Amino acid sequence: MLYFEDLVVGATQSFGRYEVTLEEVKRFAERYDPQPFHLDNEAAAKTHFGRISASGWHTCSMTMRMMVDNMKEHKQAGLGSPGVDSIRWKKPVYPGDTLRVETKILEKRRSKSRREMGIFKSQQRTLNQNDEVVLEMVSNGLISVRDPDAPIEE
Repeated sequence: MLYFEDLVVGATQSFGRYEVTLEEVKRFAERYDPQPFHLDNEAAAKTHFGRISASGWHTCSMTMRMMVDNMKEHKQAGLGSPGVDSIRWKKPVYPGDTLRVETKILEKRRSKSRREMGIFKSQQRTLNQNDEVVLEMVSNGLISVRDPDAPIEE
């Protein structure tokens, strides 16, 4: 099990493989982001996208799926997230793309009010099959502390 004490600032990890399909792009868009360039090739061809592209929120969802699968595989003692500091959609994601994620731990600290909990900030970058960054995100995570009675370092 990976705990707060095991996190190393500056550590990076690369993981995941997500194949984007036209059917899923349309299904997500129909339900959550029904803009024409996510649903119709003819309409999308008239935009800067040139063809149907995935919603940025769909890209976030695909990224989250890869992150959760990675947390399960590496048995992280995660406790959720208090939020995301920034999200940037750098390039469109198209049906046929294959995505992966790179993460980097930016900082970490113990919670002063919840001794059993640590907080860390990380950067996530989602890349396509051409190693182009399609999404950049900085998020905050909560994770269990192995020894809540250990002194909190300032």
